[in-house]
Amino acid sequence: MGRRRGIAAFRPWRAAADDDRRVPLHAQVLIRPAADDHRHALRVAAGLFVPGLALLAAGRPDLIIYAVFGSFTGMYGRAESDRLRIVHQAQAGAVLLSGVSAGVLLAGAHAPAWVLVVTVAGCASMWSLLADRLGLRPAGPFFGIFALGATATVPAGRVAPWAAISICAATALFCLLVSLVSALRSREPAGRRQVERGPGALVHAARYAVAVSAAGAVGLLLGIDHANWAMASAAVPLAVVGVRDRCAPGIHGIVHRGIHRVLGTFAGLAITAVVLLPDLPGAALAVIVMALLFPTELFMARHYGLALGFFTPLIMLMTDLAAPADPLTMLRDRAVDTLIGVSAGIAAAIVIRSRAGAGPRRR
Repeated sequence: MGRRRGIAAFRPWRAAADDDRRVPLHAQVLIRPAADDHRHALRVAAGLFVPGLALLAAGRPDLIIYAVFGSFTGMYGRAESDRLRIVHQAQAGAVLLSGVSAGVLLAGAHAPAWVLVVTVAGCASMWSLLADRLGLRPAGPFFGIFALGATATVPAGRVAPWAAISICAATALFCLLVSLVSALRSREPAGRRQVERGPGALVHAARYAVAVSAAGAVGLLLGIDHANWAMASAAVPLAVVGVRDRCAPGIHGIVHRGIHRVLGTFAGLAITAVVLLPDLPGAALAVIVMALLFPTELFMARHYGLALGFFTPLIMLMTDLAAPADPLTMLRDRAVDTLIGVSAGIAAAIVIRSRAGAGPRRR
């Protein structure tokens, strides 16, 4: 029975987040996946496929949102050695689980929207510092605050809090198992990547807090139901700031990532409309969510805007399954929230700058 229900720089993700190296322009415009991305994308997709099938077998496709956030564990450590990847995925999984746990508790407590904004802003700053300290890639607090905000908006009573948290935890553990099996099969020599640190970590954490809180506040003032999308979008442009540029980041890359976020999201919303408007059964939507994770991760390193064309409908469908709403209203809110968030992120990068520790700018 049908149900009515009512993300970007031209520099690829890897150039900005995985190894912070410059990539030639001719390599940036290539849309084909980068080397070894198929294997990594398969690991990530497998991390959601099995838990997703289990939820379908249990007749609860509406709970796939918690499995999706757990599966983001597998996105970390794309370009790292097997051993380091597993370590960083365990650390990232803990952050994701913390975000989901906090979101579930806020939803159960019927916390006011302003409490959510304050909580997400505080966590954005804290997780920015933690990601820098641990050297996590993808960089920044995006996935953690996204998990927190999205799960906090799921209506209380849909599932017991312990069950929601357990689904996320089990999925994250399964992703670690997938990575472990892959490491045993590849027998890649153990490697270590020196965590690069530089000045300005506190300044950059402040940018996240200001951008996220400003985006959330504007979303609330406009009366948008999903202001959490604006807060997550605010973190996206800031993620491309390199470790050596935290005090006074160049604006060019930040603006380009913002453009990719907007254009990629809008393209994804068009795909979302095609899928949502026919009012497909929940099980069918859950299967589509699982299928979309593979191309999302496949193109994430090479072309962030293109990856968002798959990532946006994935997020919209899992949100609709968890909290059904009018499709046109959801599409409108996501478009407006993206513009608000990207603008807030760019503005924070321009306004919040520090001379302390800023070395010569690279040309």
